[in-house]
Amino acid sequence: MSCNGCSTGRGDYAIPEGCGSKGTCGTGSCNKLNVFDWLADFSLPSGAPTFDIIEVRFKHDRKEFFRNVDRLPLQVGDLIAVEASPGHDIGTVSLTGELVRLQMKKKGVSYDSDKIKKVYRKARANDIEKWESASALEKETMYKARVHADRLGLDMKIGDVEYQGDKTKATFYYIADGRVDFRELIKVYAEDFRIRVEMRQIGARQEAAKIGGIGACGRELCCSSWLTNFKSVTTNAARYQQLSLNPQKLAGQCGKLKCCLNFELDSYLDAIKDFPDASVHLKTKAGIARNFKTDIFKGIMWYFIEQDKITKAVALPVDNVKKIQEMNKKGEMPESLMNYSVVEEVEVEPEYENVVGQDDLTRFDSQKKNKKRNKKKPRSQQGKNPNQQGKKPNPQAKKEGPAPADGEKKPANKKRRFNKRKPNNKGGKPQGNQDKPSE
Repeated sequence: MSCNGCSTGRGDYAIPEGCGSKGTCGTGSCNKLNVFDWLADFSLPSGAPTFDIIEVRFKHDRKEFFRNVDRLPLQVGDLIAVEASPGHDIGTVSLTGELVRLQMKKKGVSYDSDKIKKVYRKARANDIEKWESASALEKETMYKARVHADRLGLDMKIGDVEYQGDKTKATFYYIADGRVDFRELIKVYAEDFRIRVEMRQIGARQEAAKIGGIGACGRELCCSSWLTNFKSVTTNAARYQQLSLNPQKLAGQCGKLKCCLNFELDSYLDAIKDFPDASVHLKTKAGIARNFKTDIFKGIMWYFIEQDKITKAVALPVDNVKKIQEMNKKGEMPESLMNYSVVEEVEVEPEYENVVGQDDLTRFDSQKKNKKRNKKKPRSQQGKNPNQQGKKPNPQAKKEGPAPADGEKKPANKKRRFNKRKPNNKGGKPQGNQDKPSE
């Protein structure tokens, strides 16, 4: 149920066209980073005033809090003009009511903060026209800004440009490895674009959130669809989950470690609490066993031990590993780990019937045979009896004449005798001479 207000278009903070609920359905298809107000159906106690701060959404993932001083009747999805420095900006109301109080507490914004600006009015027709004309210049401005930065030899990349609603100011988002002196660049931007310029540095994750894309899982990037806060991701998250430390597989499109490595980390940490220390080696009379793999959800730890110059892998349950470690602390050593190993159960595959032969490897061979049988007959065989085809001719049937009548004798067949001789030379043809009659 996508529309022009989805996260793939420029109207992600405008009123979606054709959406009767103005993008407040809470399904995530109309607006990027939308919020479902689960407190909307709860009425306030009698006499309690409504919360006078609202949350406003701007381009991409930028959200800010504004104070509704005049107590305007605002609903989610309304376009409003808010205070900016200087001038005013146009944004979309993303959240109202008591849930805004919880959002402020979550982001650490106090109610009496000076950073909270006020709401001017609902957006008028001329405000929306000026805002749309300014938004149409953003892509062209970004291309020109990159050319100016490259011409000045600055080690930076302009990732995005956002115009203010009154078309008097633009914010240039860039990424750089170190500190960049862009004072000369600001002068060039001000002369070329005739606006006030603000430079804001962002990280690689924030750039990926603004640009968007498709991840290795085949879905839209989490940072560009619903993820709002970026927690630090370390390689320990991959180690706890028993993942191979391959940077090509663990890194996302931003070049950093994937944010999804933290999604299931808490579940793995809870499951691994009862596991013994894997760095402790197990001592046996046959040798020392070292851990090389752990199956967290099956509760099995794999150890390899060298016996008779042959390395063997042994699977041990967690309880048996604890027993062997306690024995080692007492100075005792088991004979072998095979007495403590676990026998893996063989999974029985479900019964499956190959009804139409789709899994038969020779299913195409039968078709080839049928094709050979259905080939056209040569002209020499056309018109013959099909019952006689395929039969070898009998040589005696050609020599014998018609069947004799009753009482008659069969004519004797005259045969010539030949003496077959072996060839004199290798590869020569056999020669035969007819016996001459005696004189």
